[in-house]
Amino acid sequence: MDSQPIVSIIIVNYNYASYVAEAINSAMSQTYPNTEVIVVDDGSTDDSRQIIASYRDRVKSIFKENGGQASAANAGFNASVGSIVLFLDSDDVLHSDALKCIVLKFEENISKVHWPLSKIDAAGRPTGKLLPDGKLAEGNLRDQLIRLGPAYCGGPPESPPTSGNAWSRKYLEEVMPIPESKFKGGIDHYLFILAPLFGEIRSISNPLGDYRVHGTNNTLRPDYMSIFFNRFEYGCEVLSSYVSKSGINIDPLSWPRDHWYHKVDRSLQEINVWIPQHAPFILADDDAWVAGHTILHRRRFHLMEQEGQYWGIPKHDDDAIEALERYRRQGVCYFVLSWSSFWYMDHFTMFRHHLETHYKCLQKNELLMIYELVVEKSNATSK
Repeated sequence: MDSQPIVSIIIVNYNYASYVAEAINSAMSQTYPNTEVIVVDDGSTDDSRQIIASYRDRVKSIFKENGGQASAANAGFNASVGSIVLFLDSDDVLHSDALKCIVLKFEENISKVHWPLSKIDAAGRPTGKLLPDGKLAEGNLRDQLIRLGPAYCGGPPESPPTSGNAWSRKYLEEVMPIPESKFKGGIDHYLFILAPLFGEIRSISNPLGDYRVHGTNNTLRPDYMSIFFNRFEYGCEVLSSYVSKSGINIDPLSWPRDHWYHKVDRSLQEINVWIPQHAPFILADDDAWVAGHTILHRRRFHLMEQEGQYWGIPKHDDDAIEALERYRRQGVCYFVLSWSSFWYMDHFTMFRHHLETHYKCLQKNELLMIYELVVEKSNATSK
């Protein structure tokens, strides 16, 4: 790969007039010089087109009828020339030195480079949190992918969403165009699944962009789980087809259906069984579910939060116990511990003892622990 390759930043926009200028400006403000910025408007009905047109020839603009995210991404890719391609969501932002860091990671055998994103709110204010906040996938995942399928492709939660990934053109040319009828949204899932077949994955530990949380992009929107499962099954078929081209025949039904989304879905089914409808509950999940304030018509609280936002893990046992009891006094009667936070029980031993000695565990399996925060009469005088 050239030492100064062209990098194409493709911004896909639909009705994000409030944010698209900030995304474009961040792409145009890169300290890495050899770039092109392509903005594809997918039939917006707000003021997006006027805003994009105001950049004139400083960006390459494509105005098309609404066809969905894949349709817009395909149009942008066809107009691009870069050997590295980054799809930037129009409500997100790139940091000014992002491309400079990304280019240093690319080699001939790399299919993608990814990095965490800093969360910001609708007004662009930092929340102090990262997405994802755990270790990113890295290395040669080809054999793992062939053996275990799409649930183990280095995608979420070991990868950021769309704006945190840069792809080699060599890889994209193998799998583009993205199927437009299947991916009206969520193009990153299609690209995640196939990337390990065509090269290694490299990660950058520091955030290179901002992911905007504004209420319409929560992972657990009511319609999103079924959409994901349809995409997952389609992804199994596509992956099986590509694998067969290398002489390896695998039944896509043999791959495990235990992707992160499958685990969340089974967890939601448990919550539906054990927690009454409309009853508020505490969810300790390290914010891994990327959920809104309401889950299954039930108000969800973080164990540690400020102004409704996740505020990290407790500093110590007393913090955790105080937060739990404060919620209980306010009428929150259920505490749910997700598998992603099971480590709480080993780390916060006094908190665990408090839970186990004061409250009844309704359900405990490999995914969830659910406690009912009702004080037993025998304990009432001691509390």
